This record gives sequence, C-alpha cells and structure tokens, in this order.
Amino acid sequence: MSARPSGLPNSRISTANTVISTFWDRPDAGPTRRRARRPCSRTVTDAAVRLAKVRAVTDPPPHILRSDALDNRERILGAARELFAAEGLDVPMREIARRAGVGPATLYRRFPTKQTLVVEAFTDEMSVCHAIVEEGRADPDPWRGFRVMIERICDLHARNRGFTDAFMSAHPGEVDLAASRQHTLSALAELARRAKDTGSLRSDFVLDDLILMLLAHRGIHATSAAARVAASRRFARLMIQAFQAVPERSPLSG
Repeated sequence: MSARPSGLPNSRISTANTVISTFWDRPDAGPTRRRARRPCSRTVTDAAVRLAKVRAVTDPPPHILRSDALDNRERILGAARELFAAEGLDVPMREIARRAGVGPATLYRRFPTKQTLVVEAFTDEMSVCHAIVEEGRADPDPWRGFRVMIERICDLHARNRGFTDAFMSAHPGEVDLAASRQHTLSALAELARRAKDTGSLRSDFVLDDLILMLLAHRGIHATSAAARVAASRRFARLMIQAFQAVPERSPLSG
C-alpha cells in the first residue's frame, strides 16, 4: 500500500465519501433507491434465474470459460456498457439480457447480481478516471494539471451516464469500485494540495466541493446528446473559475 501523501488528512477523503453515501442513501436518489415490490406469480423463468444465481458461485473464472460461454459474457458486458452509458444504472437486468441476445438465466449465471455486472462493466472507466488524475498530478504546473483534470473528468462523465452513477455509488456490495474511488480521491487530494501551495487554487477548497460538482454535473444528461458535450465543457469552465483563488473572467465557450 502506498504511503499517504504529506499534508493529506484522511478526514477529508472520509468526508468526501460521506457526502457520496449521504446522497445515495436518500430514497429518491439514483440507482440504489429501493422500489416497492409488485406482487407477481412465480414462473419457470424466475425459477431458472434463481437456479442460475446459485450455480454462479461454482462457475469457472473468465480465463477458463468455454468459447461459447466467454462469447456470452462479452456480449452481456457490451450490452451493459451501452445501456448504462445511455440510460444509467437503473436499466433492468432483463433489458440487458435482451440486448445481449441471451436468456435471463445465462445473464445471472455469469453475473449473479447487478453489482457484480456494474463492477465488471466499469473497470476500464475507473482505470481511465484514475489515470486522468495521475496525469494531472504529474504536471509540473499543479494548477494547470488541476484544470485539465476537471475538464477531462467532466468529459468522461458526460459521455457515460452510467459511469457517473457507478463512481458516486456507495452500495456496500461494490467493494472494488469503492476501493478504486478511494485511491482516486487520495491522488486528487494530493493534486489539490499542490495547487493550493502555488496560490492558484482557493485555500478553502475541499474534496466535498468536487463531489458536489460531479453531482451537479449529472444534470447535463437531461439535455440532448448533441448538446451534452458542449454543456459539460461550459460547466467545467464555470467550476474552474469558481475554484480559482483569483478567478479569471475568461470566456466560457469555445
């Protein structure tokens, strides 16, 4: 485990995670909200799905799956990524199965819960997100690295609605995502500390501000796909000006 950067209080990262948890624990917030159960009759398909969930724990790992099983797995992941990106994490599992061209039992055999599917579907995006923060931290000009990081993170979230939900999710079963987010927040806190030391980032900036920025940024998904990227870039510039110690009145467009 890497050492905690100098000057980085664990309480700041813990508080940022608390903000995430508080938001998603609300009954009306995002993909983790609970829906009322509807009465329904038991069907053969339901029984098959339940059986698939039980059998999933004995399935071989991906690297030794049969070619047809591996093909099904990749089709499921491809369908999940497309639907999560367009519609967020509320997409029903059965819709993912239909898009992938497999039965519900096959889907649950590969991914017994939606949380396991979310983790697999967004592994690459979480790595990209962390790489963006690390590249910002490697910039010899910390403020420039901080600015570019915000622009690129906003662009990543604008192009993938589901990733925003996955990154902000506080579901207890998503241990891998939580660990990856914690690692990214630690690197981001170090970048922010260095930007503050230059006098460019306002001294009262805290990680909670960035979490709130990402929550507000989710609103761009209510716009059309054509307008989304431009709206995201304008929003990023607004945030950069808000975070700057002495804001520059540069144009927000272009």
